[in-house]
Parts: sequence; structure tokens; C-alpha cells
Amino acid sequence: MSSVTDAAAARAPSSAVTPGAKPTIPLSGYAFAAGGAILFASKGIIIKLAYAEGVDPETLLALRMLFSLPFYVVIGALALFRMRGQAEPLPSARIVLFSALVGALGYWFASYTDFLGLQYISASYARLILFTYPLFVVLFGALLFKLPVKGKALWAFAVAYSGLALIFAQNFSHLGHDAVLGTGLVALTAMSFALYQVLASRLLKHIGSALFTCIAMIAASAAALGQFAVTHPLEKLIVTPHVFWLSVMLAIGATVLPTFLMNAALSRISAQANAMISTMSPVATMVLAVLILGEPTTALDVFGALLVTFSIGWFTLSDRKSGRGA
Repeated sequence: MSSVTDAAAARAPSSAVTPGAKPTIPLSGYAFAAGGAILFASKGIIIKLAYAEGVDPETLLALRMLFSLPFYVVIGALALFRMRGQAEPLPSARIVLFSALVGALGYWFASYTDFLGLQYISASYARLILFTYPLFVVLFGALLFKLPVKGKALWAFAVAYSGLALIFAQNFSHLGHDAVLGTGLVALTAMSFALYQVLASRLLKHIGSALFTCIAMIAASAAALGQFAVTHPLEKLIVTPHVFWLSVMLAIGATVLPTFLMNAALSRISAQANAMISTMSPVATMVLAVLILGEPTTALDVFGALLVTFSIGWFTLSDRKSGRGA
């Protein structure tokens, strides 16, 4: 998740340099951004490996939330201590409730539909669908808040979904109904995460990023664990050592760690540079899927992936340069 995380506000590095001195290249920022993109790309691969061990989506999602939750609780506690130490007002109960509902949408519902979709389609195809969420951000912004839709968003949408249509057609010829179901579920993930982004951006004006993340993750964890408790006996959380370590990797390696890496990158390099590097994510997923999962890749898959990656990369970069999303 994206798939799915709450990043800190982007800050471009200072451009001031000593006269006559050669500007330094923020290599650490580029490394952090690349590392975060690759780790985010590994999520679908880890989920597929866990499914091969016989674990179901509800159990895997519950384990992911269970292992990642302590990190976000600590972040939230530190944010509260800081606010109290600086005598800042705490958010109202209304803001906390809305943050919890939005968090459940972005971190539980969007994740759950993604997990479900990955039962039916390849990890690389699913990642490409998720990569189109910025276009839905624009559409939801227009529908909910009357924000203007620029022509470049429609062009990017058309090109990206032309690429996805090529891959879908090939998947449908082999998978039939499963391709339709998987595509629909992951597209719902992209739309849900986009709606989360739109609503969260409004809430973050009233509550800090760290505290919002804590509230959102607690709400999402409660939803995921509650769903598991209703649908499964609690002893199902006792899994094989292999599934246990895959769950830890999913929670920390593909969720918590890339979030911090992306935030560290945003403090060192520009938002535009970070957006460009993020286009590595679907490509990295495709490479990892071939190397680790043995997923077949055809020339049509590659061409469709290029259409999606370049159209979304171009739209994201140009949108940041124009001021929205910076």
C-alpha cells in the first residue's frame, strides 16, 4: 500500500551553497527514495509467497497489522508527548473520529481488497493498477471538493488504462473470470486509497502527520483484527515459522521501513525527484515477480507496463511542478 502509507509533507532541500563551491549531490536522499520504492514493490511478492503456504487474506492482514501496530503506537505516543510539552492543543473528538474512519478506509479496506485481488492476478499487474491511484485523487477532488480537472490528467488516465487494458486482455485469455475479479478488486483498492488521500489531506490541516498516522493505524488494526476475530478462531493466528517471518517482512520490511525511508528521502531531495524515483516501484515488482515467483512476462506485458509507468510518472511530476501535490 502505495500499497498503502501516510507520508510527511514534502520539503525540498536547501539550494544555498557557498560561492565557488561545487553543489553536493544528495546521494543519501536518492538512495532512501529508491530503497523505499523497492521495499513497497515487494509487498505483492511477499503476499503471494504467503498464499503459497496456505494462509488466507484475513489471517495475513491481521498478522501484518499486529506486527506493524507497535511502531505506529510509539510514533503517536511521542507525538502526544511533544504536543503536551509544547502546550499545543490536542485534536477534538470529532477530528479523532474522522481520522479513525479515514484510516480504516486507507489502511484496512484498501489493504483488504488488495489482498483479495492478489489471489486472482499477478503481483506485477496488481502493482500497475495501484500505481494509477493519483488519477483517482484528481477525480475525487473534483467530485467532492469541486477542484478543477486538468486535461493532462485525462490524457494520463487514458494512456495508463490503455496499457492496463492490454495486460487485462492477455490475462483474461488465460484466467477468464479470475482476471475480471482480481482486476476489479485491485482497482477498488486504488480508488479507496485515492479517496483516503483526498480526505486525509483535509484532516492533516488540523492534526499532525505522526498523530494522524497513529490514530489511522490503530483504527485499521482494530478493523482488521475485529474482522479476523469474527471470521476465524483465534488459534488461526498461530502459523508456521515460514508464514510468521513472511508476515514480519510484510509488516516491517514492506510497510513500516519504506514509510520512514520515503520520509527521510523527502527531507533530502525534492518532491519531483522523489516522484520520479517512485516510478521504479511497478518495474521493481515486475522484476521481483519474475525472479522470485517465476511469473511469466511477455512483450505485451512490458509494453503495457511502460504505458502505465510513463503516463503516471509524467502526470505526477508535472502536477508537482505546477504546485498541486508538492
